[in-house]
Formats: sequence, structure tokens, C-alpha cells
Amino acid sequence: MLAHLSVNNFAIVKSLQLELSKGMTTITGETGAGKSIAIDALGLCLGGRAEANMVRQGEEKTEVSAAFALDNNLHATRWLEDNDLLDGNDCILRRTITKEGRSRAFINGSPVPLSQLKNLGQLLINIHGQHAHHQLMKSDYQLAMLDQYAGHLNLLKSTRNAYQNWRQADNHLKQLRENSAQNQAQKQLLEYQIKELNELSLGEEEYEQLEQEHKRLSNSGELASSCQQAIELIYEGEEVNALGILQSANNSLIQLAELDEKLAELPNMLAEAIIQIEEANCELRHYLDSIDVDPARMAFVEERFSKVMSISRKHHVLPDELYQHHQDLLAQIEQLDCSDEKLDELAQDVENKYQAFQSSAEKLHKSRARYAKELNKLISASMHELSMEKAKFCIDVTTEGAHPSPLGLDSVCFLVSTNPGQPMQPIAKVASGGELSRISLAIQVITAQKVDTPSLIFDEVDVGISGPTAAVVGKMLRKLGESTQVLCVTHLPQVAGCGHQQLFVAKQTKAGKTETQMNQLASEQRVEELARLLGGSEITESTLANARELLIAA
Repeated sequence: MLAHLSVNNFAIVKSLQLELSKGMTTITGETGAGKSIAIDALGLCLGGRAEANMVRQGEEKTEVSAAFALDNNLHATRWLEDNDLLDGNDCILRRTITKEGRSRAFINGSPVPLSQLKNLGQLLINIHGQHAHHQLMKSDYQLAMLDQYAGHLNLLKSTRNAYQNWRQADNHLKQLRENSAQNQAQKQLLEYQIKELNELSLGEEEYEQLEQEHKRLSNSGELASSCQQAIELIYEGEEVNALGILQSANNSLIQLAELDEKLAELPNMLAEAIIQIEEANCELRHYLDSIDVDPARMAFVEERFSKVMSISRKHHVLPDELYQHHQDLLAQIEQLDCSDEKLDELAQDVENKYQAFQSSAEKLHKSRARYAKELNKLISASMHELSMEKAKFCIDVTTEGAHPSPLGLDSVCFLVSTNPGQPMQPIAKVASGGELSRISLAIQVITAQKVDTPSLIFDEVDVGISGPTAAVVGKMLRKLGESTQVLCVTHLPQVAGCGHQQLFVAKQTKAGKTETQMNQLASEQRVEELARLLGGSEITESTLANARELLIAA
């Protein structure tokens, strides 16, 4: 739930600090006082559009922060964990805007892109604006509302993935068919290049091995001469060699060690060196004996090495990249294989993926139809409570005329009949302004009960409603507030009186500057504010009594 809202230098707000509670909170105030300004500020924290004119006149920047308690909000908690932004059981969203229009967003103190603020905001709070009934007339909005109520997140994801798989395969097939002539020409060029590489048939690590052998064979004479020289120096020299010198030194040290035991380890050290000299001599001798230059092998390596170098230059790649270049060309020509058999295989793959999409879309359609029936009964009953006793509501879910899309194969239309004998027609064609407001409110209250977000805001959604209907609206929202945090901006006393707590918005002008403030009302202050809403500027004992009755009735 939303626990705290802090607003600084936003529009006509200098500074605003709001502590918010569970249940239903109503927000009232005089016309033009800016009752919705806190909602607008909160919208910034939820990723709304930022503009330079939002910064209070004469100030450098606007700063808005909203603190949410994550109690039982598993979706938001999991999102924060997945994005390495979780910090305890609270979540703080912050947004700043400079007077130049530059905006920055933060989640729990970490800077984040605006898209992340929007994604998280949808899991924390849901705002129903005063113009929601205009949105209600749009088919895509109606479909989204039905899916949200039905909790179709997984079904929508499955359908979207199946649609994308089908479209990608279909586009690939179309591209191959359209470019078949061009592909054929390119294929011929690749075949010419690959033929030469196939004839060479270079192994994956053959060049490195070939390079080493070529170097060894080319320098075999120098290798043999140097090896023989080393053997002479360390072992076989007639006049002097390393082995003889070490043996003489070792004999001397053995005699010295008998005179001083501190030298006892030195003969052992030289003995180890003598062993290493003997082993090195054996290795050198073995290597020298193995140097046997085969003219035929030399000619083969020379020819093979030269051919690799020549072809690598021809293909404009380094010799050690020639093998991979060959594999890349093979992969390219495979992609250009536009034979009838290949096209038939791809066409079948497209058909299979379309069938998978249809199957997923059919599951989504059946679920939508089921939840549409459920909503039809609930919304019709809610409309009856809102003084539309004879009205009927119906959600038409059909696949006729619908085109495949990531949302499936359905088109949705909200139908309504407001009077007996009147046929069901699209909501935009039959509902008057007042009726549309009531229908919209009925739909929003019913669907809000199934939304996972723990906080709901209704911003003057009761426009066009009055009298007994307003009292019903207030009781609806209060009942909703028993399980969900509800904030409601209203001008109706019947709705305001149903709140568990009430905030009052006032506008003052000081030193030529306008400031808006919002304060929580105590019990008697609530009575006076409700009386003002009931009777206008003149508050009488009668309006005060009526105000007290509203609070008692809540």
C-alpha cells in the first residue's frame, strides 16, 4: 500500500507531506484548489510524462517521492528481487524534474530507466481517472480490462510467443520466395568459393600443426647442428664439458664436507644437477637421432603450406581463420538453399507454428468467454444498484472478423441496453454522459476487486452522479476499501462521508504566490467539510446534522 507521499515544488505545491492509511481515504476541497494535484504528482513517480512547466515557478527542480509497504505484494517483491532493487519490506519511488525539463528516476535510491519505473508502478498502484469512461469506448481498452480481470498474464504470454514464432517463420519463408533469383546467384558464387575450400579440405587445427612442421623441417640443419653443439658442451666434449666440471666440483665438496659438516648438503645439490645434465643429454641425443629429413615429406609440407597461404590470400582471411571461413560459407549456402523440398519443409513449419498459435489463442478465447459471462452478471447487478434498474450489460467476445495478433484472435465489444425493449448496442452508441459515468464506475469497481495491485485511486470517477446513486457509489468504494487501499478524489458528500479518513485540499495566495496544501481532517472538521459540500458556502444546523448522519451511515 501507499504509505507516504512527498511532493516538493510541483506546480502550485510548495511542499506536501502525506501519511496515508489503509481503508478508504477521500479527498475533497473547493473547486480549483487542486484536489487531483497529489494524484498528478504520484503519476510522475509511476513513470508519467515529465514536463518543464511542472516545476514550480521560480524553483530549480521538482521532486516527488512515494513510499510503499510491500506487505503481501508478492508480484512487486519478486520484480524488485529480479532487478536487484529489493531493500527490505519498503519500496521508495522518486522522480526529479529540472526547470530545463530533464528527468531522473530512482527505485530505492538506485537510478533506473523510466521503463522500470512504469513496470514496477503497475504492480504497486492502479489509477482510475475521471476520463476513464472515454477510454471505455475503445475496443482495445475493453479487451485489456477483460484480460486484467481474468488474470490472463500467462495465457497472453503463451499466445504472444506463439504468434511471434509463427510470424518470424512466415516472414522468413516469404523472404526466401521473394529473393529466390537473387539467392540463386549468390548461391552460385558461394559454390565456386566452397569448391576450392572443399578440395583443400583443411582440418580445424591443421594450419597450426602444418606451420610448426614447416618451420621444423625448414630449419632441420640448424636444429641438428645446434643440438650436437649442446651435447658437446654439456656431456661429450673431449677437453671440457659441463658434466666433467660438475663431477670434479662434487668430488672436492665431498672432501670439504668431511672437514666441515655445514657443507654436507652441497654435494647432494650438485649430484642432482649431474642427474639433470645426464637426462638433458639423453633428451637431446634422442631428439637429434629423430631428425631425419624426408625429401618427400618436405615437398608435401612445402606444397600444402604454400597452398593454404595462397587460398587464404585469395579469400582475404588470415591462414589460421581459413577453416572457420570455410564453415561460415557452408552455413551461408545452407541458408540459401531454396530448393522445392526446402521450401516445402519451411511451409510445413509455418503451418505447424500457426496451428500452435491457434491452439493458444483458442484457450485464451474460451477463458475470455467464461470470464465475460461472469462480468456480465456482476456489472449488470452493479448498474442496477446505481439507479439503472432495467439496464443490461454484455461483453461480446468473438473471433469473427478478427485478425491474428499477439493478443490472439478475438475482438471484444462492451454492449449495453439501458431501457426495456432496447436492443444491446455498443456502449458508445446508447449511453448518455451520466449513464456512461455510472457504467464506467460499475465496471471499475467490479474489476478492481480482481486486480492484484494493493492500492487503487479513483480520481473524480463519480462525475455525473448525484443523490441516492452517490450514496451507493460511496458504499461500493468503502466496501472495496475493506480489502484494498482506496484513495478517492470526489466532490460528492455522500461519497466523501464513506471514507475511513478524509483529506482536505486548500489553496492560498501569499506574497503574490499560490500554494496548495492538503491536510487530514479530524472528526468535527469532517462534519464541517461535508456540510459545506451539502449546502455550499452557507453552513447551517440542518446541513451539519445531515453531515453527521452521512458519517454515521457510513
